[in-house]
Amino acid sequence: MHFYRPSEGHRLPHDPFNSIIAPRPIGWIGSHDANGRRNLAPYSFFTALNYRPPLIGFSSNGWKGSVANCEATGEFTWNLVTRGLAEQMNATSTTADVDEFEASGLEEAASQVVGAPRVAASPVNFECRVAQIVQLTDVAGDAVGSWFVVGEVVGVHIDESLLVEGIFDTAAADPAMRAGGPTAYFGISADQRFDLTRPK
Repeated sequence: MHFYRPSEGHRLPHDPFNSIIAPRPIGWIGSHDANGRRNLAPYSFFTALNYRPPLIGFSSNGWKGSVANCEATGEFTWNLVTRGLAEQMNATSTTADVDEFEASGLEEAASQVVGAPRVAASPVNFECRVAQIVQLTDVAGDAVGSWFVVGEVVGVHIDESLLVEGIFDTAAADPAMRAGGPTAYFGISADQRFDLTRPK
């Protein structure tokens, strides 16, 4: 077994942490600032947090535009990244001061409940209101320079072609997910599915 203490370094060519916690759904976050200027950015530290109310969260390494916009407006959208949108998603990871919708050639779709923009080409969008913005700390209580944004999902858009007898078809949505290393992504397929029933 390769053992290391993260505080002392991993002694490997690339930090394995992101590879082990993988694949991860991508938090493709649409937001706007107080003046209505749009922002679209992908976050690989993203997950669902709660059923009712439905809560999702993404973590930002540094105080970036998405976090600042969430604080300023109290809202954001999450947009499903499909394999077909992966290259455009990657284009929105730029650190340049640009409108990522324009830079990536993506069209905006208006939200119904919040003012934050949605990605029109994405087959699933969540409209969210900010519930919490938490600065993360280490075990000693010292701030680590990352912020965790929690949003309550207040509106859901689903392409009806992905609803099979009322059940969302995850494989048909063809989600792109972040994996380890600097470039790796993964998809899923129906032949990888297996079913388990929870014990009573």
